[in-house]
Amino acid sequence: MYVCICNAIRESDLRDAARKYSGDAEALYARLGKVPQCRQCLEEAQDVVEDARACLPV
Repeated sequence: MYVCICNAIRESDLRDAARKYSGDAEALYARLGKVPQCRQCLEEAQDVVEDARACLPV
């Protein structure tokens, strides 16, 4: 499923980045070489990031 249509960022790509890198959704977009354009996706993207990190082993 796409989280960001403008940049074609898939949920799986964002989850993967969240497990590897720190920062909020916007920082992870930058890690993926993207910039939020319309910004409508950032709230959902942040939820995906937080969920991915909550599932990491402690």
